[in-house]
Amino acid sequence: MKLLTENEINERLEELEGWEYVDNALYATFEFENFKEAFVAMTRIAFEAEKMNHHPEWTNSYNLVEFYLSTHEADGVTEKDFELAMIIEDLIG
Repeated sequence: MKLLTENEINERLEELEGWEYVDNALYATFEFENFKEAFVAMTRIAFEAEKMNHHPEWTNSYNLVEFYLSTHEADGVTEKDFELAMIIEDLIG
């Protein structure tokens, strides 16, 4: 798995609205109508992450979900993180 350079990451981030490169990870926060909607989104994402065998670091506080995506085996951001970010974008809309 190829570790992406900071330049490659910043170029790819142009495709993802609201995502940033923070602390060696792709980062985004999503706000939902309520806790239930946040939990439903997390559940849908969990199924996709499990299929990929690539699990996000995330936190949830009521209606907010924060994501930090990085590939632990590569110690940084890889194409796999962008794949998961795009899936998250598709599922959340």
